[in-house]
Amino acid sequence: MPDKDQEQRLSDIEMRVAFQEDTLDKLSDVIAEQDRIIIDLRRAITLLNDQLKKVDTRQDLPGDEPPPPHY
Repeated sequence: MPDKDQEQRLSDIEMRVAFQEDTLDKLSDVIAEQDRIIIDLRRAITLLNDQLKKVDTRQDLPGDEPPPPHY
């Protein structure tokens, strides 16, 4: 009888280990995908920052425009 109990316990442990390995593989895939997304987002932010630096923001300030002709 104790052998069957030990076999059942061993079988339960093996199933848990297999489940944990599967979970770790899935989590690893998720982390890899998130890393790719973060890299893409960083590139996009860099491009947007570069474009923003090229824009002459002084043109958009209200004090730099002459008043309309009716003033």
